Amino acid sequence: MVKTVGKTRLELVKGDITKEQVDAIVNAANTTLLGGGGVDGAIHRAGGPAILEECKKLGGCPTGEAKITTGGRLPARYVIHTVGPVYRDGNHGEPKLLASCYRRSLEVALENGVKTIAFPAISCGVYGYPFEEAARIAVKTVADFVRTTEGIECVRFVLFDPALVEHYQSAFSELEE
Repeated sequence: MVKTVGKTRLELVKGDITKEQVDAIVNAANTTLLGGGGVDGAIHRAGGPAILEECKKLGGCPTGEAKITTGGRLPARYVIHTVGPVYRDGNHGEPKLLASCYRRSLEVALENGVKTIAFPAISCGVYGYPFEEAARIAVKTVADFVRTTEGIECVRFVLFDPALVEHYQSAFSELEE
């Protein structure tokens, strides 16, 4: 599924983010940035030790923020690590923090000359964010950002779970071009 918002192409694909040939992929990291499970573990395994070595020098990352490292052995030049919120009940700042993950990742991308970027579904694994709400926040935040900020040519949402793909398709269909 593809939509154009402003001058940016938004894409939705089912796949493996570690294989994406973009300037940067986004890692749904934990606050230590030292690797973990899910997308985080897959990125560290595929990218090799260079990513972990740079992460060790960053001093962690607060929830809602983003930091950048090399892509190591990945096809992507960079990995932008962002820490999503653990979902409790939606009333503890989770929506604002999740939106911040996407916005800060795009800001870090622009600061580093990134034109093409791929996102996973941040906080939708062990952090327990409800798929429907997470998809709406992700797509809306990215669309709002690229409407008002130039420089990013393509944002790709790369999802592994078919149920997530359905929710992102719904969020995409609600977008105004």
